[in-house]
Amino acid sequence: MKAASRFRTLAGAALASSALLGAPALAAEKASFNEAAAKATFKRNDCGKCHAPDRDKKGPALQNIAKEMRGKPDAEDKVIKNLTTNPKVKLLDSGKEEEHKAIDTKDTKEIKNLVAWILSQ
Repeated sequence: MKAASRFRTLAGAALASSALLGAPALAAEKASFNEAAAKATFKRNDCGKCHAPDRDKKGPALQNIAKEMRGKPDAEDKVIKNLTTNPKVKLLDSGKEEEHKAIDTKDTKEIKNLVAWILSQ
């Protein structure tokens, strides 16, 4: 076997191994929130009035929020801030600005659970 061919074989094996080793970490990350509890918080706070999982409404789709935040080290903090501090947001349907409604809980665990669910979309 030529050196270049051996290298491609080894590189392919290494890549496959890293993908397999990363899979449990991704599964653990997805399992690190309670989906039913997050959906209940989302529903109780009428978040669905402006946000849908897969399409823009008055606000961006949850998938678009997750995509925009993906890979950012401060993603969780930014989403928490948006959910708890009533920032001004621009509505997608009208372009008007309004205050984003803060969620009705101060429970850090509940907030982080909702954020993890949003970022998993």
